[in-house]
Amino acid sequence: MNVVNSAISKIDGMDIATGKPVYTDDLDNNSLVVKILRSPYAFAKIKNIDTQKSEKLNGVECILTHKDVPNVRFTMAGQSYPEPSPYDRLILDEYVRYIGDEVAIIAAVDEKTALKAMKLIKVDYEVYKPVLDFEKAQEHTSTVHPEDDLHVNFDIGMNKEKNIAASYKTEVGDVEAELENSEVVVEETYYTQAQAHGMMETYRAFSYIDHNGRLTIVSATQIPFHVRRIVARALQIPKSKIRVIKPRIGGGFGGKQTASVEVFPAIVTLKTGKPAKIVYDRKETFSCTTSRHAMKIKVKIGSDKEGNIKAIDMQALSDTGAYGEHAWTVFSVAGHKTLPLYNQAKAVRYMGNVVYTNKMTAGALRGYGVTQGIFALESAINELAAKLNIDPAKLREKNIIKEGDNNPILGGSKDGHPVVLASCTLDRCIEKGKKFVGWDEKYRGKDMGNGKVRAVGMAITMQGSGIPGIDTASAVIKLNDDGFYTLLLGATDMGQGSDTILAQMAADILETTMDKIIVHTADTDISPYDTGSYASSTTYVTGNAVIKASEDMKNKILENAANLLDISKEDLMFDGLSVRTINGDNVLSIDEIAQRLSIGEGKNQLIGVGSFGGETSPPPFIAGFAEVEVDKESGKIDLIDYVAVVDCGTVINPKLARIQVEGGLVQGIGMAMYEDVKHSDAGKMQTNTFMQYKIPCRKDIGKLTVDFESSYEPTGPFGAKSIGEVVINTPSPAIAHAVYNAVGVNIRSLPITPEKVLMGILENKI
Repeated sequence: MNVVNSAISKIDGMDIATGKPVYTDDLDNNSLVVKILRSPYAFAKIKNIDTQKSEKLNGVECILTHKDVPNVRFTMAGQSYPEPSPYDRLILDEYVRYIGDEVAIIAAVDEKTALKAMKLIKVDYEVYKPVLDFEKAQEHTSTVHPEDDLHVNFDIGMNKEKNIAASYKTEVGDVEAELENSEVVVEETYYTQAQAHGMMETYRAFSYIDHNGRLTIVSATQIPFHVRRIVARALQIPKSKIRVIKPRIGGGFGGKQTASVEVFPAIVTLKTGKPAKIVYDRKETFSCTTSRHAMKIKVKIGSDKEGNIKAIDMQALSDTGAYGEHAWTVFSVAGHKTLPLYNQAKAVRYMGNVVYTNKMTAGALRGYGVTQGIFALESAINELAAKLNIDPAKLREKNIIKEGDNNPILGGSKDGHPVVLASCTLDRCIEKGKKFVGWDEKYRGKDMGNGKVRAVGMAITMQGSGIPGIDTASAVIKLNDDGFYTLLLGATDMGQGSDTILAQMAADILETTMDKIIVHTADTDISPYDTGSYASSTTYVTGNAVIKASEDMKNKILENAANLLDISKEDLMFDGLSVRTINGDNVLSIDEIAQRLSIGEGKNQLIGVGSFGGETSPPPFIAGFAEVEVDKESGKIDLIDYVAVVDCGTVINPKLARIQVEGGLVQGIGMAMYEDVKHSDAGKMQTNTFMQYKIPCRKDIGKLTVDFESSYEPTGPFGAKSIGEVVINTPSPAIAHAVYNAVGVNIRSLPITPEKVLMGILENKI
């Protein structure tokens, strides 16, 4: 490897830092401004809507209500077809299901006119009792989705009469019997809150009709190909009539895996024939898109007195909000990618329901359910260790999955044999992390003598690398006439640096330098198909496609050079700069080959292609360790150090991998200690700006220590696995554990606030 495993800076890093990239809003020119009139009620039916005064206003081009849009239900979830998310929404509906739900679309020549027109629209509502507490949703008198035409592509366990959007169950062994035979049992319930994405660039898109009469949508999206399909269904037009272009994106974190805005300017363009643009402000981004699914998870773990885990049972409830985007998949992943961690258990089970409520929709967010499941499971493991009086690190080392193991939850191969874990250094990650944090010296805690106590806590996690049997990607690479390459991709770089690492892979295979690789993404008319940048798939899935395309290109260079030299391909060698005969008699530079093929006697544009869709999802692993200082008088928590040791297979780019880990840890620390989406008693979101919704700043974060314990994944590109999601999962349980070790208070409901800690301290004194 000449380029892979090198700490190369992002190819667009300096441009981003100096403000040069072109984002969605930068490309728009004189479009109609689209605004949305939103519901003031959490649950209501529109009895009448009067738009006459608004339509007469000078500069108003278009006002649309539920009577003016196709009556076809769809999902905004960016998932491969057939989507597991229910088709439970219309572009505009006569029912509004949360405060902020869409009532009317207004398009005007400028923002001032659109907002003025919005105020002139009169709506008469029949108000219903909203479902706001997800623990009471199944017995509530209101049905969030009373419509008869709600559709699911396959059975996800929906029971809409009980407000159940989806159900899931996976079980191995006899859980009840193993729990009955366990000498020690821990049973506790944990709550994880809704969390906002907090990306810098809010949601935005614009649309226009091109010179061929096709609808073109320019959008800040993670899922351009899925957006094309979603909009085609919503507008009832063929996919062939839609083109989606993705410019530079200012962050996504899973939020832009949902097509939250694209359909609104698109329908205006179809109605008026004019370009149209929508840009959500920060309040709309907070309250009218998606958040993390809040969950309640009851965990029951049984073991013997030596700490050999016999059974794990997780009973869960998830809040999907008003619509079911990602409801079933997030919920299933919360168990599917947590239970295999403890491979020695004889019986495991994960089951429960996802319920509709009259709150903003939940959706994809980094960690995608594993974050919630890991908080519950790892907190329970730490409580088991305390009950057994066993070092939590030793308890884990005794029970965790190891390389060479198989696990029924992870699934089997096409021939029915269990999938063997081919790469795992989790045991070494734990050992290395203990040394970095000083576990043996600091566990459990130390009284600092000033009313404060320092202590350490830990957690482990896993994730996946793409969705097996579903995620696919293709890559195309072409040799240009002066010897450089263009790499065409459908994957989305939203700041994680995927353009850079995919270019590194191509450069390594083609034995060239990074400046010879030009990356172009993502345009559904030009780019090869890619399911999108989500599910920790880009490095693993798209990376494998890039390798195949690059190898195809290398082979074609040799074949065509052989034709130009009139000798056998087997007598040639390629070193990236030139093709030469084995004895060195004939040499053709790559520039000469490109020119002769493009404009000379060859008349052949060389194009390499490659596609990949994995049948397995090799998990990355992390061992996380938190050191905190807790003030016993106030409950205030200071994070002194956070250590994360990562197994992501081969590290393609150590610099970018480290940044991914650090960013994910901070996002996880935010969920653990600060972030909380709150609603009023009427269902109105109260945390809809950064003034009310606290995310950690640099002063809130102490030291971050990141290191890697590489494995080699044989199915991965250059032995790599994913890293994008797994990094967010350990902070919540590790910090909760450290707080317990400091002051003896178990916080089982996130976020871990000073108020909760102080109340726990006071309760312990009674």
